[in-house]
Amino acid sequence: MSSVPGYDSLSNVLGAAYHQAARGKGKERHARDKPFDKQPIMEISRMVGPGYATGQAMKKLQEAKSMMDRGQFAAAKAEALGTINYAAAFYLLIEEAEAEAKRDETQAQVVAAQ
Repeated sequence: MSSVPGYDSLSNVLGAAYHQAARGKGKERHARDKPFDKQPIMEISRMVGPGYATGQAMKKLQEAKSMMDRGQFAAAKAEALGTINYAAAFYLLIEEAEAEAKRDETQAQVVAAQ
């Protein structure tokens, strides 16, 4: 990804969230040698719906705010990164829903043409 002037801070945060999921807490606690789209963050969302990912993101933001208020800045930042990863999971769920809708539309067109 090429750098855009003025967006380095955003790139750094997104990179830190990726690192947390791929090499840090996410990998240590949840990955079990599975790719991101097969980990609980995605599988549970598929089972119970996208509200899981959005609810987890909201919970993590609330926790991060409480930690920040207590001066626990490192912990607050870690929770905020987790929020970004839940938002990414939600984004991927949107992509999956879009692909499914396109498949359904194509199938309906095929049936209608018969």
